[in-house]
Amino acid sequence: MEVNRKGNSFLITGGGGYFGFRLACALLKTSSNVVLFDVSPPIQDLPEGLIFMQADIRDYAQVEKAVRGAHCVFHIASYGMSGREQLNRKLIEEVNVKGTENILQACVAHGVPRLIYTSTFNVVFGGQEIKNGDESLPYLPLHLHPDHYSRTKSIAEMKVLKANNSALNKTTGVLRTCALRPAGIYGPGEQRHLPRIVSYIENGIFRFVYGDPDSLVEFVHVDNLVSAHLLAADALSEKKQYRAAGQAYFISDGRPVNNFEFFRPLVEGLGYSFPTLRLPLSMIYFFAFLTEMVHFVVGRIYNFQPLLTRTEVYKTGVTHYFSMRKAREELGYEPKLYDLEDVVQWFRARGHGKKRSRSSIRKLILDVFVVVAFVAVLLSCLPVVGQ
Repeated sequence: MEVNRKGNSFLITGGGGYFGFRLACALLKTSSNVVLFDVSPPIQDLPEGLIFMQADIRDYAQVEKAVRGAHCVFHIASYGMSGREQLNRKLIEEVNVKGTENILQACVAHGVPRLIYTSTFNVVFGGQEIKNGDESLPYLPLHLHPDHYSRTKSIAEMKVLKANNSALNKTTGVLRTCALRPAGIYGPGEQRHLPRIVSYIENGIFRFVYGDPDSLVEFVHVDNLVSAHLLAADALSEKKQYRAAGQAYFISDGRPVNNFEFFRPLVEGLGYSFPTLRLPLSMIYFFAFLTEMVHFVVGRIYNFQPLLTRTEVYKTGVTHYFSMRKAREELGYEPKLYDLEDVVQWFRARGHGKKRSRSSIRKLILDVFVVVAFVAVLLSCLPVVGQ
């Protein structure tokens, strides 16, 4: 498939996913040339002006074809962020490392001047407490990462930033790169984390919380993350003196919060009771470790979804949050204020939420009748005043 590109043209790897598609729709407001590159098409209908290319980032020939003619690449595609995906080391390596190498090689070969890489907090975090950390923090040593996803994202980010100022073929210019390190993404329609959480709530699995109640983590609304990417692309341009070139930036809503308290509005908004039982972090981590070991043994026969992985325990139960100062000063990033109300309404509009069945209503009526009868009997036994 040949793409006709006139004017400023953008390529988004992983463009079929939730965030990639949202970014593409934002880019359409200023450009009519936006190409989505992914192995799977987006679940939404394509607006006029968006082009979808179904291809695999592990195949250099397909990557090269997609990159040809682009002026800016947003490299979002990755694999292994959560759940059982975290346990497929081979595919994680192929997508996150080899796929990134393919993108870098193709950008240089075809003269693409700007590349924005969507990285992760995890390049510096591996379960240790971090309070208001900044971009001066060193990469976590690779052997200390509790999961292969974080390890490979770290390797890929280092490759992207090292490639900054690489001489481009077919032009006298250079490739300018930067990396954004977002927190956990949320927003209406998010398809990776929120449906899994809602399924735990609805199936009665969400019966406890864990860790220190004062532990703090961060999240980023999808529209804040879109804004950060647009600003980063602009900050790699000549009009902004290439100020973001070779740089990494932490991106979040800038509001540290306890992980479980963050999701309280979702739990209660769907009509469920928030858990009161709190378990030790060490107990949950050990459970996650055992689950991963079981998956290692039986995963090829039955690829079940782990309740939690060790990395997910750390990410949800250990304090780690970061300063937005660098992103504010160099990108002009100012996160807007969002909450989970639009997420709750999105799920409710699709039939989620606790429902009273007829049997439960009958039980309620019976309970009320029994209470009234008991009170009536009790009152009949009381002495009558004046007798």
